[in-house]
Amino acid sequence: MEKTSNSMNRRQLLASAGVVSAAGIGAAPSFVSAAAPEPTPGKFRYSLNMSTIMGQNLDAAQEIDVAGKAGYDAIEPWFRRINKYVADGGSLKDLKKRIDDHGLTVESAIGFAQWIVNDPEKRKAGLEEAKRDMGTIAQLGGIRIAAPPAGSNAKDMVTLDDAAERYRALLELGEEMGVDCQIEMWGGHPVIGTMEKAIYVAIASGHPRACFLGDVYHTYKGGSSFDSILLLGPGALKNYHMNDYPADPPRETIKDKDRVFTGDGIAPMDKILQHFDAVGARPCLSLELFNQSYWEMPAEECAKIGLDKMKECVASAGLE
Repeated sequence: MEKTSNSMNRRQLLASAGVVSAAGIGAAPSFVSAAAPEPTPGKFRYSLNMSTIMGQNLDAAQEIDVAGKAGYDAIEPWFRRINKYVADGGSLKDLKKRIDDHGLTVESAIGFAQWIVNDPEKRKAGLEEAKRDMGTIAQLGGIRIAAPPAGSNAKDMVTLDDAAERYRALLELGEEMGVDCQIEMWGGHPVIGTMEKAIYVAIASGHPRACFLGDVYHTYKGGSSFDSILLLGPGALKNYHMNDYPADPPRETIKDKDRVFTGDGIAPMDKILQHFDAVGARPCLSLELFNQSYWEMPAEECAKIGLDKMKECVASAGLE
């Protein structure tokens, strides 16, 4: 496939992917496709990313129970935990029933398939892993997976145009499997370390199902502006990782483990949520934390506090 940067001009890219909202670029539409109609803004839904209770060492079934009992609307499981549950004798059918019994949905899932890397054989294996992940999550009723830049690094740099071409291949595979792939930035990562780079990759893929998996911590860590949310539409914002960050350690040295509950740090939560509202988006708000002190809590207590604090932030922003 010819590089999209050479085969399309800027406006064609914007129009085809639709990531940038009409307010951001002339008449370019909000990200809308036949597969992803523009929703009418309503109430936010809340999801538990299982990293938040990873340190309690529960199995996949127990994690689902925690989310259901705590009152979440959805879950964002990790494939590592699901695969271990199945390897230990559990079944996806039983997990699906448990999800349904709690009235939960699977809005996203976390894996680390190396779809982006330069080595053709590793990339092929990465796509096969992604395909297995998609098949797994589809059996649980899931509709999206994360697509982070796993495997790429400063020693084996991937250009953004190559990343866009490879992301398109992932999206095409997802289209076959009925699962959307959300381009995810890791703040400070040498390839996709800022919000701007992630959005470039999404636009340059030229695929109508491209979408962005945002994250409060990673936006800050990468040095991006939260005002960039105003350039996105509801089709690009399906799922968003919620967390907060303290003033210390500073941005240059802050790490995943330093994330805190929403509202307990210095992130501009009102602005972030009101920007979603301004572009007509209601991404599922997924609590993703890696805080050792929270892992020492009973899992359900940790999950419930996290849910309550997210709801408090939405109320503070006037968006209940």
